[in-house]
Amino acid sequence: MADAVIFDPMLPWPVIAGLGVLALILVALALWRGLPGWGLRGLAALVLLTALSGPSLVDEARDPLGDILIAVVDDSASQVLSDRPDQTDAALARLEAQVAALPDTELRVVRVGDSPDNAGSLVMTALTEALAEAPAARIAGAVVISDGQIHDMERAPAMTAPLHLLRTGRDSDWDRRLVITTAPAFAILGEEVAVRLKVEDQGRAPRGLDSVPLDIAVDGGEPRRFTVPLGQEMELPVRLPHAGQNIIQISTPVAEGELTDRNNAAVVQMNGVRDRLRVLLVSGEPHPGERTWRNLLKSDASVDLVHFTILRPPEKQDGVPVSELSLIAFPTRELFLEKIDEFDLIIFDRYKLRGILPALYLDNVRRYVESGGAVLVAAGPDFASAASLYRSQLRPILPGAPTARVLEEPYLPRLTETGERHPVTRGLGRATAESDPDWGRWLRQVELEATGGGQVVMTGADDGPLLILGRFGQGRSALLGSDQAWLWSRGFEGGGPQLDLLRRVAHWAMQEPELEEEALSLASDQTGLRITRRTLGDSIGSAEVTAPDGTVATVTLEQIAPGLFETVLPAEDPGLYRVTEGEREAVIALGPRAPREFEETVATGVLMAPVIDAVRGGIVVLEDGVPRLRAVREGQPAAGRGWIGYMPRGAYLTVDQTTTPLLPGWVWLILAAGLAIGGWLREGR
Repeated sequence: MADAVIFDPMLPWPVIAGLGVLALILVALALWRGLPGWGLRGLAALVLLTALSGPSLVDEARDPLGDILIAVVDDSASQVLSDRPDQTDAALARLEAQVAALPDTELRVVRVGDSPDNAGSLVMTALTEALAEAPAARIAGAVVISDGQIHDMERAPAMTAPLHLLRTGRDSDWDRRLVITTAPAFAILGEEVAVRLKVEDQGRAPRGLDSVPLDIAVDGGEPRRFTVPLGQEMELPVRLPHAGQNIIQISTPVAEGELTDRNNAAVVQMNGVRDRLRVLLVSGEPHPGERTWRNLLKSDASVDLVHFTILRPPEKQDGVPVSELSLIAFPTRELFLEKIDEFDLIIFDRYKLRGILPALYLDNVRRYVESGGAVLVAAGPDFASAASLYRSQLRPILPGAPTARVLEEPYLPRLTETGERHPVTRGLGRATAESDPDWGRWLRQVELEATGGGQVVMTGADDGPLLILGRFGQGRSALLGSDQAWLWSRGFEGGGPQLDLLRRVAHWAMQEPELEEEALSLASDQTGLRITRRTLGDSIGSAEVTAPDGTVATVTLEQIAPGLFETVLPAEDPGLYRVTEGEREAVIALGPRAPREFEETVATGVLMAPVIDAVRGGIVVLEDGVPRLRAVREGQPAAGRGWIGYMPRGAYLTVDQTTTPLLPGWVWLILAAGLAIGGWLREGR
């Protein structure tokens, strides 16, 4: 129960105030004139003004509300180190027992696990949300049980009650970590790129150590060991071995006594790219398809094109020396003998033997392919003649042979069953081996026969080979049995995917990893680890997946398209995953390069100190024992040796209310009239 006096005026307060001023003036005037009843008249006016203000007595029935204490328990990854889980459980159990013994006090426990997106320990966010869900008038205090490594201190709430940190961990803890300062996302093949890193110790680390070993492995291979200075940032030169994704794993061995090895290693993913693709285009004679090749190659800013065109055949007899037939002296010897290995691709477009390129040059091109180079031949009618490139030193590296027939008739290029599976032609338009593709026809084709294990991916007139791909030594060559691809770029009969086809053929010849026909690739997305296997065969074997913790699982890949098998595995643990299928092997790094929870692992109270000091709370090291809980008043220190405080709030809920006038109206009237009559009688004497 609670009593209080309230006022419910009969007139607006400004009117009552005006009447009070008027009454005061009249009483002052009576006093000035020396009237003896001025006091009684003043009391009568005061009684009337009080009656007009409507005083009433309010009786309330109140239901006391209990106090609320909030305990935020940090269950993030760094809290599982050493004996911190035991410290956390013991502190929470003691806190629950003490609160249970307090009258009308409730303990609300909020547990905070690992946050998504490598954001760290979001303890302050959880505390803010817990405070928002409870009435502010009932909050008696908050306790955080954590190692103090909190990553959202900028979201700390404005507390009106004590806040405390029960810090886990031990003062003797120490840890060693590997820090990757900078690492580029890509690197140019053949050139060194610098990865900046540092190995440092935190906490009470052993003294007298100046250097530590460092292991570096690429794509899960055998690691190489180096010795690096401790605590100093350094540059590590790295040269990528292949194009595409390269996985570089850097680690330092675990030292005895350190908290964890989770931050002793880091994985860097770099894409190997070519600086600029150098392409040599050799055109035998001007024709409409020549501009198609130029447009394709010049449209790519990363391509350096050298174009060698024979504008006028040397057999034309007009008395002009052969050396003067070109607009400028073309450095054929320098290109085909001295600098041929600098090119990534050589294209022969309707070239025939005319004596301009000696046999020595063409033989050097053959050696260039067998050593890892790439050649693409776009055949015109001359490829079926006696002046064919097939009858030169290039014959051993060509995947097809001409039959000496040139078919001058319209036909529709089609994909073979191999072409449906091959990355160069898979998904090209809406073409399939059974249905008509949605592109226009070509009008000429050189009849070919596949040789040397060449793969026929497209056919043309009379179902003869049109596009043949082959491997020779360490290099590759492609043979297109027509010079009519330009019809697609001109929109003839609707056109076709000419740009995609020629670009894929050229990049396959240059051994781009994305166009390998036999490949095992890994990718990560929101669903997990995506395993993709490309093959020209009808089936593949099971794949073995090695997780970061060393466990091995066998999975079956399902066919989603001709020659394309795929499956998705849940992958929750960050780290390096290795997948093996037959002789194929691939690795991928999932998760952040360095988990934020393990960037700083030594327990500390420094981060929370400013927020705690502002409300006179305390930081207690659980290694010294769990503190007692004590009630404190507002404005007093809320922590001391062996104890932490909470502030009882005394909140309540009003369940009933009764309002009674202080006096009846007739009583106010009698009082006022009696005082006025008494003043008149006093003055009458």
